[in-house]
Amino acid sequence: MKKVLIAAAAATLMLPAAAMAERDGLTVYNTKCGVCHASGNAGAPKLGDSADWGARATQGIDTLLATAKKGKGAMPPSGLCMDCNDNELKAAIQYMLDNSK
Repeated sequence: MKKVLIAAAAATLMLPAAAMAERDGLTVYNTKCGVCHASGNAGAPKLGDSADWGARATQGIDTLLATAKKGKGAMPPSGLCMDCNDNELKAAIQYMLDNSK
């Protein structure tokens, strides 16, 4: 019985970590960024358009992250991904860069 309680307690402690697992760039893009970046809506650089992303790519990921976090033009801060952390935003940005060469 004691072992069962210990195992149950350990499993309970691991739930928050599993629930907070970071999303990859594709997931964040598909659930948040793609709304505008798939079509270039409202002036967003369009996924797959090397002309749109070329100059941005030279700024570096940290600059692009800072811009995404504060918002730019029609894009609100963090692209309204208020539950995204920096690593998830970076992953989404990197996904868009990698798929726009």
